[in-house]
Amino acid sequence: MTSQEIRKSFLDFFKDKEHRIVQGSAVIPFGDPTLLFTNAGMNQFKDVFLGTGSREYTRAADTQKCIRVSGKHNDLEEVGVDTYHHTFFEMLGNWSFGDYYKQEAIQWAWELLTDVWKLPVERLHASVYRTDDEAYEIWKKYLPESRIHRFDEKDNFWEMGETGPCGPCSEIHYDRTPDLSGANLVNAGVPEVIEIWNLVFIQYNRKSTGELEPLTAKHVDTGMGFERICSVIQQKESNYDTDVFSPIISEIAKLSGKIYKQDLDDSDSIAMRVIADHLRTLSFAIADGALPGNEGRGYVLRRILRRGSRFARNLGFKEPIIYKLLPVLIDIMGDQFPELKQYEGTIHRVIKAEEESFLQTLERGLEKFDEILSKLDESEKIIPGEEAFLLYDSFGFPLDLTQLIARERGYSVDNAGFDESMKQQKERSRAARKSFSDELVLPQTDAISQFVGYEMLECESEVKFVNENLIVLAQTPFYTESGGQISDTGVLLIGGTEYQVNDMKKSGSTIFHICDRNIEAKVGDKVLARVDASRRIDIMRNHSATHLMHEALRVVLGDHVQQAGSLVAPGYLRFDFNHFEKVSAEQIHQIERIVNDKILEIVDINIEELDMEIAAQNSKIKMFFGDKYGDRVRVVTMDSKYSMELCGGTHVQNTSQIGLFKIISESSIAAGVRRIEAITGREVENYISSLNNKLEESKQKQDELLDKIKELNKEINIIKLNDTVNMIINDCKSIEIKDIKLFIYNLNNNNNNDLRTIAEKLRETYNKNSIAFIASINDDKVQLACTVSDDLVSKYNAGKLIGQAAKIVDGGGGGKPHLATAGGKDISKLDELLQSFPKIVEGSN
Repeated sequence: MTSQEIRKSFLDFFKDKEHRIVQGSAVIPFGDPTLLFTNAGMNQFKDVFLGTGSREYTRAADTQKCIRVSGKHNDLEEVGVDTYHHTFFEMLGNWSFGDYYKQEAIQWAWELLTDVWKLPVERLHASVYRTDDEAYEIWKKYLPESRIHRFDEKDNFWEMGETGPCGPCSEIHYDRTPDLSGANLVNAGVPEVIEIWNLVFIQYNRKSTGELEPLTAKHVDTGMGFERICSVIQQKESNYDTDVFSPIISEIAKLSGKIYKQDLDDSDSIAMRVIADHLRTLSFAIADGALPGNEGRGYVLRRILRRGSRFARNLGFKEPIIYKLLPVLIDIMGDQFPELKQYEGTIHRVIKAEEESFLQTLERGLEKFDEILSKLDESEKIIPGEEAFLLYDSFGFPLDLTQLIARERGYSVDNAGFDESMKQQKERSRAARKSFSDELVLPQTDAISQFVGYEMLECESEVKFVNENLIVLAQTPFYTESGGQISDTGVLLIGGTEYQVNDMKKSGSTIFHICDRNIEAKVGDKVLARVDASRRIDIMRNHSATHLMHEALRVVLGDHVQQAGSLVAPGYLRFDFNHFEKVSAEQIHQIERIVNDKILEIVDINIEELDMEIAAQNSKIKMFFGDKYGDRVRVVTMDSKYSMELCGGTHVQNTSQIGLFKIISESSIAAGVRRIEAITGREVENYISSLNNKLEESKQKQDELLDKIKELNKEINIIKLNDTVNMIINDCKSIEIKDIKLFIYNLNNNNNNDLRTIAEKLRETYNKNSIAFIASINDDKVQLACTVSDDLVSKYNAGKLIGQAAKIVDGGGGGKPHLATAGGKDISKLDELLQSFPKIVEGSN
């Protein structure tokens, strides 16, 4: 059977058992901001097991994309080294939510494995929890007791967490030993006997005391490693030899010119297996909206990619290679997972860009690594933590990459020293970012404040606590900085005295107003708290526009766009997001158009509070990894088909109140992270006015510049003119005719428009007993000029001389006796004219 046939037969089998075949969830967990990646099929049903949610069906089956590369589920170091660990894998699973239980789960598992897939019965073993006699007795119907094994909590008891749903599990193992001697290798973590299916029976609730209490509704949660079952059915010793991986590995071998061997200790083959695995992880994560970055899941992906690039270098690749394997992966898995085809372009560009970026520093980093080793004593086999941190900080080497290279050279890394260097850098960074209000130490108080600023911008309240310039009120309309929105400012009126509120801070349930001076008041005094309304409304415009822009970014750039930071201030908004290339001018225009269209649609902004569990079930609601949400959350909706986000900030009531939206800058702030700054409302008017002023200033400067250019051109022309005159004087030799000095000069194709001025300059030089005749070609026409010195004008007339000369070149002209100019059409006769001019002079007197 092919892998596609195996997957289909699993789903068809459980469909026949009245299971709903459901869509697996994305590898980027929705509704669970505490989880980096989806790492099990049960993730999407966690709410059912916790009793906070339900489904319209009680039986389900699917194939789930999983990534395990962090926390306790971290298989990274085993990838490529053994035959069955992967960072990305598929998990085939079936579930019962209070429906069938152990009897059916075990019976159907046995039926699928032995009747449908025809696995040899003699190679199957089962393990059960040490006290689970019920499961043990069921297994006795199918297996001899010699192949039913009891294990303790470590191997055969599943728990979601320290408290909550849990229960025993029964695992099915496949014995690959030639002589069927693998009984003692069950749960030993060796490839000779591998676990292929885990049946979890959720029947208890773990209380905070550690006590187990039976659940009223019992559930079944099973998971089967798809790659493992493919290797068993296809009779391959390694998952990498199945048709799930072999086409990718064959392509790597072809591109590298290396031969793939199945040996586990062959370095080239290990590298090929690692690259094939990491390609899958990166491609599926990017398709589901994640991008390599410097934090959270983004950094995990960057580590995986750089690890893959390092192994590619071991194969001799000096250029990006991982992205070239994407078409092969799509051929294998694109039909089952169409998101690979849908986002092929994005995956291609992201992986290629990341590879190119890392390869720029990889060689220098490896040189630095060699330099570090050269400085260590022969007896030292530990790379200092500060040196490992230098490789991380300056060359982009994740710690696990440094550890990998170190192991290849017979070294280890001082991990504790690395962690300490990282800690020190973070402390330095925090210290550098501190402002005065950040450094403010808030006093201890049990005073509790209520924020009423969603409904009003002014309210009467009373003093609950006061200390110098800090005051706490029973109720306050002042918003405290959170979620990117900055704090309100305004005034407090206490006993006829006005205090400026410059900032706000919150500690637990206490909201502190930071005023401009010490406050003369006592607990119980009445206060009128008034927010700067104009400033707050500008902030609200920008916050609502941020939501509209966030969705517009996803529409224009792709679903991979995720918020990476924001600032909502009265004058502008700033939004950081994951993206792998510069946002083009055309894309900026599209984003602006989408946002302004939503503003012009006059969309009401709806805000409602929901239980977090309910909000988490709505896939349209944006929530972000790392954000901490309470049991109750605010959902801000701007057209339920357009934008829904969890948000604690303040907003306008209708999109039309935003006024107008304009992006004023787009830039890169880190690898894979872009920043957009934008303005709304009155700031757009100010921006347009500023642009008009700049245009006027620019026009004025342009006019001044043009005048200056004209002056400079005049000066340049004078210089050129003098240069031409000097050239003629230096080059031209006189001809003696009747004791007259005749100067004839051809400027050739000089294109000189000021021949008359040149002639005047020459006349100043040839001012006695001289006649000068100069010619030039300009725009395919002949230009002529003639001068006669004052002492000869009674005998020789410049106008008559040049008139006769011009006829030779099919032209005409004239002028005064001392200076005349002419033009002609026939440039081919110019040489004839120059030779004839002395005779014209002789014949004129």
